Amino acid sequence: MLGVMVLTALGVWQIERRTWKLALIDRVEQRIHAAPVAMPAPASWPDVTAASDEYRRVTISGRFLDADETLVQAVTVHGPGFWVLTPLRTADGTTVLVNRGFVPPERRDPATRHTADPDATVSITGLLRMSEPKGGFLRSNDPAAGRWYSRDVAAISAVHGLSQAAPFFIDAGAAETPAGYPLGGLTVIRFPNNHLIYALTWFALAIMLAVALLRSVRGRGRLGGFDTRRAAVRRLIGAARNLSRNTGPDAEAHIGSA
Repeated sequence: MLGVMVLTALGVWQIERRTWKLALIDRVEQRIHAAPVAMPAPASWPDVTAASDEYRRVTISGRFLDADETLVQAVTVHGPGFWVLTPLRTADGTTVLVNRGFVPPERRDPATRHTADPDATVSITGLLRMSEPKGGFLRSNDPAAGRWYSRDVAAISAVHGLSQAAPFFIDAGAAETPAGYPLGGLTVIRFPNNHLIYALTWFALAIMLAVALLRSVRGRGRLGGFDTRRAAVRRLIGAARNLSRNTGPDAEAHIGSA
């Protein structure tokens, strides 16, 4: 019974998770198709969270600090390569890392790709993304060696000594790199939603366990009835033996007691 209860609870939990996931997908879809807004001001940075702000379309203007470019290993639809993260310094002195897009290994040298005028002010529209401080799968970032497997904003900002750096980064859109590499607009927005399958699996296991429990209980009941009938037969046989030994006036009492 405890197993049935646990499996049923897991099924209900997956239904709740599915409701949450559908709400998340709907919220993100609304954000990525909404009109871009200004990047959150520094005063609001402590309140920026994945739940309230990730994948929000934002616009920012400033100058790229190309000398502080960071390459982060990536695998995309174009194959393995690197994300190009470049700090963008705004007019008020704040800095935000911009993921300008993807470059293959042969384009990791800035001289092999388009670079903007370092003194020019540019406007970037993209998706606000949260920092990735845990490194890659079974691989930790090595800032000293310049090996990056995740876009750890705090660590990258510390290595380059960036002041007033935002705790998030911005994925630039495809329109921000019209001259070729880096290839922008490759943000993958995909939320696995298998919760209904999981829920049905848990419920099916609960039903199977309940049926097995019911059969077990019924089987014990049948065995118990057989034992009762066998005991009654034994009492009847005993009474018959006593009756054969005692044919006097107490014979009916023996039969009745059986």
